[in-house]
Amino acid sequence: MTGTTTTAPRSGRRPWNWLGSPQRWSWAKSARLRHGTARHEKATTRDGWRWLPAEHRAAHLIDAARAYLQADDPVNAGRVLMEADRIAPAEIRHRPAGRDVLAQVAHDPDAPTTLTHLAATLGVG
Repeated sequence: MTGTTTTAPRSGRRPWNWLGSPQRWSWAKSARLRHGTARHEKATTRDGWRWLPAEHRAAHLIDAARAYLQADDPVNAGRVLMEADRIAPAEIRHRPAGRDVLAQVAHDPDAPTTLTHLAATLGVG
C-alpha cells in the first residue's frame, strides 16, 4: 500500500458529534470525581491504610485534595491537605505536587487559616 493514502470520509458533522457533547463529557467527569472521592473516603478507613508508609499516605491525600478541588469542594481539599501535612510534612512543603495543590487551596476564601499561613510561610500562591 505504498503511495496510497486513505482519509476518513467527511460527514460534515462537527467533531463533538462523534465524541459526544461537551456537556456529556463534563457530566461523566463529575461522576468519576464523585466516585473517586467516595472511594478515597472508604480507603482511608480500612485497616490497610495505616500500614502504608507515611509518604504514600500523604501522596494519596494530595491526589485526593486535587480531586476535591476539581469537584469544587475546597473545604475537603483543605481538610485532607492538613492531614497530609500532619502525616508527612515534607510531601506538602518540599514536593512540587504538594506545593501546587497547597497554593490552589490557599486561594480559596474558605481555606483553613493554618493552610493559608503555611502557604504564606512557604511562599506559594
